[in-house]
Amino acid sequence: MKEILRKPQIGVMGSAADLSYSKEVEQLAEETGFYIAQAGATLMFGAERDCDSLSTAACRGAKRAGGLTVGVTYGKGLDNVVADYTDIIIATGMERGGGREFVLSLSCDALIAISGGSGTLNELVVAYQANIPMVAIKATGGWSERLAGEYFDARKRLLVEAARTPQEAVDIAMERITARRKAI
Repeated sequence: MKEILRKPQIGVMGSAADLSYSKEVEQLAEETGFYIAQAGATLMFGAERDCDSLSTAACRGAKRAGGLTVGVTYGKGLDNVVADYTDIIIATGMERGGGREFVLSLSCDALIAISGGSGTLNELVVAYQANIPMVAIKATGGWSERLAGEYFDARKRLLVEAARTPQEAVDIAMERITARRKAI
């Protein structure tokens, strides 16, 4: 068994500001990013060009903890990303609603969903198809609320794990990453 030295990459997927999430849910997202950085993992997120989001709130939390952040954005440039404090920006050259979500999800060792609309659902489906562990924080609304503790289909290949708190979500994600790496 080969030891993997690369830092774990945990994606935080969640609602954009146009879905009107609460300040409490935004705070949960920021805490999630903070705990990801404290766990020694890299935060991966969808770097938006036109609005704030729960993913960018997670980025703020990770930066507050001194963590490394990687924003995957649509379009062709590195400028005009809302989270201008992002360490690394990956410009996919793709538009929202498909390609960017594939790049983002497939670049993660695990995903944590907080609330979420259609983009978050798309990212989770990609993760499911690729057998990437997923954790959904309950009581935040959106797709994470609907999918926490559920399977996507009757094949029951991979459970969307349910977490009550940001710390629990990060702990579960890190446990699944460690188990997956040991299996390699």
